[in-house]
Amino acid sequence: ASKFSRIFSYLENPPPHDPHDPVNLLIRNNGHSVELGPCRILPGPKGNGHSGRLVFLREIYDVRSLLQDNKVAKLQSTFKDLPLIFAHKEKIKPIFKSYVADLKYDLQIYKNLFDDLDSQYQDESDEIKTIVQNAIIDSEGKNFLEYYYDKILELGEIVNGYSQEEHQAHAFYFRKQLWEFIITCPLLTRTNLKPRGFAGDSEMMRMVYRNSYEGETTFGKLLHKYTVGIVTGDSVRYRRYLIPKMLGNVQKTISQKIKVLSVACGPASEIGDILSSTDDFDKYQFCLLDQDQIALDEAGEMISEIEKKMNATFQVEYVNKSVRWMFGKKTFENELGKFHFIYSMGLFDYLLPRVAKAVLKKLYELLLPGGEMVIGNFHVSNPDRYSMEYWADWFLILRTEKEFVNLFEGNPIKDLSTFFDDSGIQMFLHIKKP
Repeated sequence: ASKFSRIFSYLENPPPHDPHDPVNLLIRNNGHSVELGPCRILPGPKGNGHSGRLVFLREIYDVRSLLQDNKVAKLQSTFKDLPLIFAHKEKIKPIFKSYVADLKYDLQIYKNLFDDLDSQYQDESDEIKTIVQNAIIDSEGKNFLEYYYDKILELGEIVNGYSQEEHQAHAFYFRKQLWEFIITCPLLTRTNLKPRGFAGDSEMMRMVYRNSYEGETTFGKLLHKYTVGIVTGDSVRYRRYLIPKMLGNVQKTISQKIKVLSVACGPASEIGDILSSTDDFDKYQFCLLDQDQIALDEAGEMISEIEKKMNATFQVEYVNKSVRWMFGKKTFENELGKFHFIYSMGLFDYLLPRVAKAVLKKLYELLLPGGEMVIGNFHVSNPDRYSMEYWADWFLILRTEKEFVNLFEGNPIKDLSTFFDDSGIQMFLHIKKP
């Protein structure tokens, strides 16, 4: 009937029973049985012969998990981790606790002040609200962001040198203490809650591309603008325009239609810049690979809008798979062929070396003779590392230039080079096949 209740019918006449007395539920399945209870019998939905509805009274079980997945899951099961969660405090260094306590106090003061200002003009028209809020952002907002930037630098000075395990523990503690501020920022809320199961989904990317003030309050808008406007965000925006530029160079050397593969494509916003005229529709044939169907749907909607606007049809294949699919029995090459140009901008920051090496090798095999591929990865010098990890719960695998090149170690490649974007924190591995 719902996640935490189930409807039932008696096979025969209902037995005499006081509706106020609890009952137990015994479930038998394939020779196994489990007794759950106590339950309360409530009136069931009208029609269809339902006798009643069972609702648990003490231990609240997830009925959907029970019936669909054959798993006994309790609503209160998360509380069993309380000792582990409380134990996190013992791992936190005193200097870090002091930093978080001071930061929390200061942020509460700032938030209260900005919220009070918001309340004073909330009855104004939308136009006046916008003007007033912009004035606040341009004055006191700038002062707050200067303070916030200094606190980010201080955070880096404190945690620099922590082990990976210490980073995880301290970042967890950090977010628990500052959650009331995190949820005012649309991007931080999404990176922490991860509604699609991972950081860096297509909606997060669009927020970074927009690079604007977003949120319900002035305080939230300031946090959001700082988060999307950091150097890492600049790098994400830069790589969107890198691909059209590189494809333009490839197109000058190939007379036929260019086959392009985008791995972990996300919303594929760069295609909007590639298809600038109807002539471009005949130049390229794309394959978009991503494990996120929603991202592929968004890419499809964008391309459909471009097709309508240009009154032309773009040749594109959508593949809802993870990169592991390329190693299956039905090979990627047999199904989709090989490519003149392959790129992946936001995948390798999440791949461990062993997996990254295997994927790079496979992608190289998918290149046609004379083909090129470009792969992105953030450098260890990324100044935004700690704000991403501690505030956003967004952990990347950062690499040195040598570590990045070594991912292709053992492959007989002569034409391999690296280059950086203008920020100097995102590397690109550029490989050409003879």
